[in-house]
Amino acid sequence: MKLTLSPTEQGIFASATGTTLGASAAQRVYENLRQRIVNLELKPDVTLSRTELADHYSVSQTPIREAMQKLEQDGLVRIFPQSRTVVARIDVKQLHETQFLRVAIETEVVRQLAEHPDPAALHRARIFLNMQEALRDSPDQADMFSDLDKAFHRALFEGVGMIGLHIYLGGRLGHLARCQRLELPKAGKMNGVLDGHRAVLDAIETGDPDVAAREMRKHLTGTILRISVLQKEFPDYFTSELL
Repeated sequence: MKLTLSPTEQGIFASATGTTLGASAAQRVYENLRQRIVNLELKPDVTLSRTELADHYSVSQTPIREAMQKLEQDGLVRIFPQSRTVVARIDVKQLHETQFLRVAIETEVVRQLAEHPDPAALHRARIFLNMQEALRDSPDQADMFSDLDKAFHRALFEGVGMIGLHIYLGGRLGHLARCQRLELPKAGKMNGVLDGHRAVLDAIETGDPDVAAREMRKHLTGTILRISVLQKEFPDYFTSELL
């Protein structure tokens, strides 16, 4: 199934998921490469040729080098000086550290939203949830579903005026995003995400901060509880550390 968006929905979706307006060449390359790594188009251990990337993006070596440095800071590539750059494997230790940080932040975000709701932000979140609902039986639309997931969470951060924190956190979640992408084709995964989003949003809209925080915590722990299973199923995607 292909999701058809109204002009209003297209504008809201583009503003939440598109490339940064006015971004430099390095930023555009970074954002696109990051997306390709997170979506597993570029798999762990793949070598990234700077010359080929410069040709692909029609830029000089300088933006490529800057993009690679940012991706290394995110933990998504490994740079071997004077040798090569490869897509990093999923780092289990970093995965758990960023998961801890994410739960702490996002449970507080929804708690504050329930206490001091922002109708416009909640309306955007509901639109993204409805868009995801339309894709629930379309595993071939996993990329779109994932983009809508990010847009949903971004709307909640916007509702408490913390978009800068959302951007910072997003830069730390590359390993988790890849794990989520590994799971999306699995039966029931989309429904589980939808159930979580719906429960969180319902609790916020009814003004119950404790329930909103509890539902967000539950929603965010789904993938992390299955990391050991994913490690066994996709051993070449992870660092050798076992849980």
